[in-house]
Amino acid sequence: MRRIPLLPEIALAAVLIVLPFLLPHVGGSLDMAQRVLDWGILGLGFDLLFGWTGLLSFGQAAFYGTGGFVAAWLLVNNVLGSVWVALALGTIAAGLFGIVVGWLAVRRIGIYFAMITLAFGQMAYFLENSPLSAYTGGENGLPGVPVPRLGWGASAIALSPGLPLYGVLAAFFFVGFLLARRITRSPFGVILRAIKENTPRAAMLGHAVPRYKLAAFVIAALYAGLAGGLLGVLQSYMPPDAFALDTSGQLVVQTVIGGVGTLIGPMLGAALWLWLRDNLQSIPGIGALWKLILGLIFIGLVIALRRGIAGEIRHRWRHRPIGADTVQPGPAAVAAAPGLPLFAPLVRAAPAVPALEARALSKRYGGLRAVEDVSFAIRPNSIHAVIGPNGAGKSTLFKMLLDEVHPTTGDVHLFGRRVTGLGPCRAAQLGIGKSNQLNTLFPDLTPRESLRIAALARRRGAFRLDLMRRADGIAAVERQVAATLAVVELEARAEVPAHSLAYGEKRRLEIGMALATGPTVLLLDEPLAGMSPTERTATRSLIRTIGRDRTLVIIEHDMDAVFELAERVTVLYDGRLLADGTPEQIQQSQAVQDAYLGGMRERHEPARG
Repeated sequence: MRRIPLLPEIALAAVLIVLPFLLPHVGGSLDMAQRVLDWGILGLGFDLLFGWTGLLSFGQAAFYGTGGFVAAWLLVNNVLGSVWVALALGTIAAGLFGIVVGWLAVRRIGIYFAMITLAFGQMAYFLENSPLSAYTGGENGLPGVPVPRLGWGASAIALSPGLPLYGVLAAFFFVGFLLARRITRSPFGVILRAIKENTPRAAMLGHAVPRYKLAAFVIAALYAGLAGGLLGVLQSYMPPDAFALDTSGQLVVQTVIGGVGTLIGPMLGAALWLWLRDNLQSIPGIGALWKLILGLIFIGLVIALRRGIAGEIRHRWRHRPIGADTVQPGPAAVAAAPGLPLFAPLVRAAPAVPALEARALSKRYGGLRAVEDVSFAIRPNSIHAVIGPNGAGKSTLFKMLLDEVHPTTGDVHLFGRRVTGLGPCRAAQLGIGKSNQLNTLFPDLTPRESLRIAALARRRGAFRLDLMRRADGIAAVERQVAATLAVVELEARAEVPAHSLAYGEKRRLEIGMALATGPTVLLLDEPLAGMSPTERTATRSLIRTIGRDRTLVIIEHDMDAVFELAERVTVLYDGRLLADGTPEQIQQSQAVQDAYLGGMRERHEPARG
């Protein structure tokens, strides 16, 4: 069964057409339909922020009120005669406010981000009711907001309340939905999803996470500002509670009930919220108990529909039994062919210049010394191993090489350029890739999508606001994805979510994600850990293949693999450099045998009878 093109858009258009005629027959009204659409526009931006980027904001009312009051003040005070221009300026004002708040908020994560947005929302409410009351009307709001007009001059037609004004709101919501849906399918949108799934991994692949978060925050503020401006036009009055915390709280509840990450969910949640609120209050004898009943209903919905209304519908639609050939490749998808080239390494340098050089690296955590004064150089286009017993400081050293962890002293140079202090995103952009000791994947993304996230970092740089092109429509990226899938032998599992892969497949995907960025130097932290003998053999072959045209640095406990693959070996012991040389020199070193290799043989010596 093939998917129907533009099915969500067609379905939404049909719903918007019949909604004003249907609602009066089920206890609603045309006014309710208009309010639902206004909440829906506000919710589109919030869902991009919360559902796609994973940032829970309790301050959207600040931008909702900013857009509304700026547009209303310009119109009520006859500064502007055009409602359309006033709406545009109100939306821009909300976006500028969003830049200020977002620049401060996205520097924090989790509850701290939410609290910063809550604080700004409360401050905006205070400013609206006190210092700026001369402009906002304070507790009285701003009455007399005119309706929009179509046309120019004396021939312009005023859009009266009722169906004409509903048509304006429906058009804004439909266009806003199309734009939001396009954003989610763009390279920008899929990177937002990756940030929500695994923020540190997105940064390690070379994406400027704070910039993407700020951009998503500002887009949500623009949607909120437009919805606020339309609220004043809808009611001919801009109410003071637009800035209230209750507005932000209702938006969160409506989005969760309707379905997070669905775009249409906030509107569905708003429709249910407003319908229940209006109809419960009209039931004789309930009185103020309607709030309690409404709360109990929503608690039940959250428990019964953990994905929300639209989320459950989407989940069941995607998992319906329609055959194994449902998944279709994107427009630029490329079948992997023998010899399909990977991205070339980012840097080509003279062999005399070390590909990667650690200079007197040390890392201390209080009184704990993890790494102490470690220096070594890695030749270009070689396989270099770092070994040592558990606790020797190997993983900490690797994190300093990518600048995930800033050293206490010392620095790292990539082809003579200092990378220490640049952060993992910039280090990745310069040509350092890394796979982790523990798999750090995007659990709900498929291998194809995960590798696309990595390849986009190489193709687009650390940040790009490309909202209108398709993420799977960049031919060079799709060729890189196909080639990487072939190299890591995941072509047959390309459309399976990462959380459903077998352990060995996850390890290969972990390596593939680092490889898809086209690094010059690839750091592999215990690539063979936890694998079966067959998987180890296949991964050794993979490492040899990758090492033909780029520099590899490997941490590994499998000594047979180390001495088979590596051209040079660095040994750490108790955080210090114990030895550095060829595999033959390391095997013959008495210090290494006593501290590490010999100790391992003694621990694994079979009992003698």
